[in-house]
Amino acid sequence: MYLYGKNSVLERLRVNPIGIRQVFLQDNFNGPALLDLIRSHGIPHKRVSEKELLKIKRADRLQGIVAEVNRYQYTPFDALLRKGLEEGLSLIFLDSLNDPHNLGSIIRTTACFGGFAVVIPEHGSCEVNETVVHVASGGENYVPASQVINLSQALLKAKKAGYWAVGTVVEGGQNVNRVSLPFPLCLVLGAEGKGIRYGMEKNLDLKVTLPMMGAQLSLNVAMACAIFAHEIARQRGRAGAGPPLDGPVLS
Repeated sequence: MYLYGKNSVLERLRVNPIGIRQVFLQDNFNGPALLDLIRSHGIPHKRVSEKELLKIKRADRLQGIVAEVNRYQYTPFDALLRKGLEEGLSLIFLDSLNDPHNLGSIIRTTACFGGFAVVIPEHGSCEVNETVVHVASGGENYVPASQVINLSQALLKAKKAGYWAVGTVVEGGQNVNRVSLPFPLCLVLGAEGKGIRYGMEKNLDLKVTLPMMGAQLSLNVAMACAIFAHEIARQRGRAGAGPPLDGPVLS
């Protein structure tokens, strides 16, 4: 697969240079930090014309750099659970998310907050592809992701390991700004328009809602995730990634 754009390639060079096979640079490309990293890691690179670069990867805003890299490596779910419990990660379960731009935005946002991982199903959902990693702008290097056969069974497995399951709903949930969230936490986000499927919803310990004080318009899933992730990170920091502040408030 191909990475393109300065941020995406720079973060891969910083975190996982061994996964980069070669780099193509537009003949007038100027980026001293990138060039230094490419040379220091001994990564094959080649100067090409803008036309040649577009033949390698047809996309807007290449920013003069394209890297051929290994395909994205998912973290096995059992390993993700162990890592999550050891490092205090909150797991984001994405139920039927089909827009790669939204997935990329979610990965970028959660990378910025830190302490998150993503779980997606193999079927009925987009995978971590070139569009996702481009939108993530390097965030995929900091947010581990698992791809599972059955999302509901994965959630149950996480609960048995000690996680609480918290689902986001448009109406009928508790105000996320007023509820004490339980940790360790799995946050379940549903698809736009459909919400969380019944098979996932029946296994939730708590439902939360974003208060909409203005126009009753809906947020897309990536925007909603950013707000929930902020609140999770805030409460997790106060709670020391341990038990909830006052005990979970269950519906």
